[in-house]
Amino acid sequence: MGKILHRAILAISVTILAVGTASAQEVNVYTARKDHLVKPVLDGFTKKTGIKVNLLPAGEDQLLERLKSEGMNSPADVLITTDVAHLHKARVAGVLQPISSKVIDANIPAKYRDPQGYWYGLSARARVLFYAKDRVKPSELSSYEDLADPKWKGRICVRSSSSTYNQSLLAHLIAVMGPDKAETWAKGVVDNMARKPQGGDRDQITAVAAGQCDVAIANTYYYGNLQTSTKAEERDAAAKVGIFFPGQQGRGAHMNVAGAGVTASAKHKAEAIKLIEFLSGPEAQQIFAEANSEYPVLASAKASEIVAGWGPFKAEEINVAMLGENNPVAVRIFDRVGWR
Repeated sequence: MGKILHRAILAISVTILAVGTASAQEVNVYTARKDHLVKPVLDGFTKKTGIKVNLLPAGEDQLLERLKSEGMNSPADVLITTDVAHLHKARVAGVLQPISSKVIDANIPAKYRDPQGYWYGLSARARVLFYAKDRVKPSELSSYEDLADPKWKGRICVRSSSSTYNQSLLAHLIAVMGPDKAETWAKGVVDNMARKPQGGDRDQITAVAAGQCDVAIANTYYYGNLQTSTKAEERDAAAKVGIFFPGQQGRGAHMNVAGAGVTASAKHKAEAIKLIEFLSGPEAQQIFAEANSEYPVLASAKASEIVAGWGPFKAEEINVAMLGENNPVAVRIFDRVGWR
């Protein structure tokens, strides 16, 4: 383990109070999700069940290295991550254990959970297209594959291939197209980029508004966050950009999830399962929907007003576990085609 990563893990070790203390009525959570997204939900869980939640927030790579280092001595009971690729890495690393719950299985569609029960998606987002309303007609857009067409030469903005969101998009295309065609697609997108990949998803959308490109690839919730921003310039940028869901005449839009799993070392397994059951239920799902413009995975939960305003769409039906399984291939393809 490198010195920098070791120091980072030591640093987060002292940022949490009381993780690992012995009590039957508590659960220890390692989370890569931001406090404002998980704290309200976890507070609701404690209020409803009386089970105390000890929270350790950090980056996904830091948390995975910590879990691997701690092994079965880890105090963590639940791992919460932002992306399927990270959930898959945790499973492969052996730091998660399979669980069984009729409540969770009833709440979360099969396509949004690991087939063997190692992890469960808790909120969904689509990775879609954003276009300049004054320069692109929606009728010009169609599928992800179309982005490799030369007509988009010098017109596409997208973030780096180091983004797990882009890795998962390519992993999805590998699953449905095969690796060879997916690589041809990735090379075509690189050829059509308006600039070198830079910034996050929010930056891609604002670049379209600023005229730096005509089309961007980004997750839906970033658009929602811009639309509801307290900053007038961000709301103005969002107003100049339209949202388009690819694949509506075919497979549907690519979906990804943030999710959670019970750790292999869990000392409070029953409480950990209760927490994930709660997170998959109506109260928590509504908080996820409102707090970050995400799609609830529970069918009976309603999307926020801003998200509902984007309209209904057809979502891809493949199990998102494929995104993690194809991640290594996606990373190698990105390297070969020069998507930096």
